[in-house]
Amino acid sequence: MTDAFIYDAARTPRGKGRSDGSLHEVTSLALSARLLNAVKERNGLEGPVVEDVIWGNVTQVKEQGGCLARSAVLASDLDQRIPGLSINRFCASGMEAVNLAANQIRGGAGNAYIAGGVEMMGRVAMGSDGAAIAVDPSLAMRSYFVPQGISADIIATEYGFTREEADALALESQKRAARAWEEGRFAKSIVPVLDQNGLTILDRDEYMRPGTTAEDLAKLRPAFKEMGEAMPGFDKVAMLKYPHLTHVDHIHHAGNSSGIVDGAAAVLIGNEEFGRAHGLKPRARIRATAKIGTDPTIMLTGPVPVTEKILADSGMSISDIDLFEVNEAFASVVLRFMQAFQVDPARVNVNGGAIAMGHPLGATGAIIIGTLLDELERQDKQVGLATLCIASGMGAATIIERV
Repeated sequence: MTDAFIYDAARTPRGKGRSDGSLHEVTSLALSARLLNAVKERNGLEGPVVEDVIWGNVTQVKEQGGCLARSAVLASDLDQRIPGLSINRFCASGMEAVNLAANQIRGGAGNAYIAGGVEMMGRVAMGSDGAAIAVDPSLAMRSYFVPQGISADIIATEYGFTREEADALALESQKRAARAWEEGRFAKSIVPVLDQNGLTILDRDEYMRPGTTAEDLAKLRPAFKEMGEAMPGFDKVAMLKYPHLTHVDHIHHAGNSSGIVDGAAAVLIGNEEFGRAHGLKPRARIRATAKIGTDPTIMLTGPVPVTEKILADSGMSISDIDLFEVNEAFASVVLRFMQAFQVDPARVNVNGGAIAMGHPLGATGAIIIGTLLDELERQDKQVGLATLCIASGMGAATIIERV
């Protein structure tokens, strides 16, 4: 099987996903085209040299609808003979784009791809596309549907995580993200967003709150308590599914959950022949990929079984992994991952995560792969694993190895 290598990874800064965010006036199309142009320029790509652009985005309506991937190619300076494919695996869409591209290369279907994703959450609201599992009673009732925040609180209840533990993880995420920016750890990957006059709109993640204290977090009200406890309430649904639970501990709030932001990320993936032809040096090999379905009510536990699967499929153990990126959708997701594998917290999300910098749904999977690669290089480590929980009960993972 042909090896698939990462030649480049780039992302935009993440803007606050609301009307006063720096990227609010930038469309999904424009941000995607900006990043595609950056990959083209950084790697000297001319002509139809990549097989496809595979682009993840979750809320595929309005400006993010209509095969945004192809629209982005046409809006960019890429050759119009390059097609585009838009995909949606919820929060793992950007990772699935990378994994799909890698597996196409490994199977011999093309020499190179650009893969990644975008989400402009301040312009196209999360959930505005509808979802059968949430709105169709025939499915919602049989699957015991609850919103993701309730799922995160169920994880905390089931596995014994406290509000204090969740807040401590959130505080550490803020500290690590601030340190990473101060030390320029993201400099290799960041593509500033410019306006039509070439002036900088945003060159730094703006959602961060580096001055956050434990006292600040302790003052925040649980975000999902009311919807959980209101009659009939989603807590009752959870207890129907899990009758051993007598209650749900509502420990999550805005400070220990991922931020709503705008952003995009892209990864250039190719085989060895592609690198030789274009004078590019591979940075890492995509060693393994995996996806899995899980319980749709607790929903967000996917990083644990998908990590077990990818390790088994690749003949590896958890001790073979040097660094981990586990998307911080909610604090309990990362706490459960570390609990399940007894992983040293110092090796998980070394530069902070989505709690500090935000979670632009369709882009995050590609973002954390790039962040993982940069950190492996910075620490001179070899092997890293990136994983995400996914709505409706799924998990996705990627293992990369420096070359």
